[in-house]
Amino acid sequence: MDLLPALPKSLTEPDGSAVIRVLGYNIRSLRDDEEALARVIRACAPDLVFVQEAPRFFRWRKHAARLAAKCDLVVLSGGATAAGPLLLCSLRAFVERTEDVLLPLTPGLHRRGFATAVVRFGSARVGLVSAHLSLDRAERVAQAGLLMERLAAMDVPYGIAAGDVNETPDGPAFGRLAAGLRDCRTVAPWGGEHTFPARGAERRIDAVFVTGGVEVLACGVPAGLEGVSAADLAAATDHLPVLAVLRLPAAP
Repeated sequence: MDLLPALPKSLTEPDGSAVIRVLGYNIRSLRDDEEALARVIRACAPDLVFVQEAPRFFRWRKHAARLAAKCDLVVLSGGATAAGPLLLCSLRAFVERTEDVLLPLTPGLHRRGFATAVVRFGSARVGLVSAHLSLDRAERVAQAGLLMERLAAMDVPYGIAAGDVNETPDGPAFGRLAAGLRDCRTVAPWGGEHTFPARGAERRIDAVFVTGGVEVLACGVPAGLEGVSAADLAAATDHLPVLAVLRLPAAP
């Protein structure tokens, strides 16, 4: 696996603008190699991690906190109280508020939710949504609309949403998100494209989206990033992560 070009490092500029690293990752309830997972996350050096399929049952808070500590991060919001999505952050983030949101339940289908927060980096305020959309096509499209409504209602200059969309970019839910937000991978492709399955990935079903005003510097699967091994990516979980480097302009 060839090494990828180096990415810009996280920083805060004198004018209050900030460069941040955002990682989206479905971790399959920590059922795989947790040490490999932690190594991948640490190597990506994220300021924010948008997790899907976080532990939801017995001592789930303890499991989430343990993973965060292994990655030099802290738990921001979500987990079982959001039906699986979770947000982790570095100490660079100044937290204004958090909210875990449960979405309408369709009988016979898995309960879904959003982990949300509003944070600041430098003088830039940004709303966050971690999501894992339904396996059902119609419900997935409806949830994509709810995600955009939730992001718009946060009343912040910038928004970031990341998650497991459970369909490829040609699907209606992915298309709805990409029409209302910006799909970071298409704006500034870097690294790998496909995210599932982790071994022999052939589909892109995980993504990072941003609102207007956010500058996308790079986005893709960090296979080949220094410190990220193919063995760890395969062992960590059944999805590959998506890493995006974003610049948040200073507040006007």
